[in-house]
Amino acid sequence: MRIGITGHRGLGADVTAQVRALLAARVEGYAPADLVGVSCIADGPDAWFAEAVLARGGRLEVVVPAAEYRAGLPDWHHPVYDRLLAHAAEAHHTGLTESTSEAHQAGSEILVGLVDELIAVWDGKPARGYGGTADVVAYAERTGVPVRVLWPEGAAR
Repeated sequence: MRIGITGHRGLGADVTAQVRALLAARVEGYAPADLVGVSCIADGPDAWFAEAVLARGGRLEVVVPAAEYRAGLPDWHHPVYDRLLAHAAEAHHTGLTESTSEAHQAGSEILVGLVDELIAVWDGKPARGYGGTADVVAYAERTGVPVRVLWPEGAAR
């Protein structure tokens, strides 16, 4: 089963702990030999999902939205990004250079095209900018990819 991830970044500590637990529980439902996780490995749910997939014994594929994508992520996340990218069985690239909202959406569209199901760590609200979680969910729904929303009850971002 090929599972993709999209989700909100910058979550508070309480929501972070809950989301990590939800992602780990979701990944536990798949046999390691059948599990392929696809992620852009940004800070937050993207990276947590990738870590859960690898901990479960699954295979990780990474989508790189732009050549400058890593530079646009927080400095503190670079070691995690590098470690996860090094563990990826395959990396998919958009061919874009600048890490813009358009590149992020292009990467997400590639990701959606690679998966059987999309996990969305999403509060159900509109995207705060183009290429946000709501836009990725809408794209998945338009293309017929099932979406499973994971959001802690009562949580806010």
